[in-house]
Amino acid sequence: MTDYVDHALDMELTGPEGVRVTVPTRLRYRADEPLAVQFRFDRAASGPALWVFARELLTEGLSAPAGEGDVRVWPTRADGRELLHVALSAPGGSAHLTTALAPVREWLCRTYRLVPADRESEALDLEHHLTRFLEDSS
Repeated sequence: MTDYVDHALDMELTGPEGVRVTVPTRLRYRADEPLAVQFRFDRAASGPALWVFARELLTEGLSAPAGEGDVRVWPTRADGRELLHVALSAPGGSAHLTTALAPVREWLCRTYRLVPADRESEALDLEHHLTRFLEDSS
């Protein structure tokens, strides 16, 4: 049985002064971390950047603005295309990325087929995470 759902797509980074750069991105969802989604941005010069945030936040952001603080997600429509916006903020700076909404929605549906929302707590191995946390803190 597959324990993760991957999808590669291109996102567009909007920089200062409106400069746009294509950023190859890999979306990953792991059944053993059922509450989170991962976005891995492949930045040629400085290596990959990994952002992990709540699957529920992404789900909400497909239909309406969602999130506060470090991660915000919202949909728009432009020139007949549905777009997904992802705004990321960190101490080192911020980024605004966009991509077609449909592929993200399709990938997210696959994550819910792997681990339905009402089964997340069953898939979450709390004992394993607690043990790892306690080992890391010693």
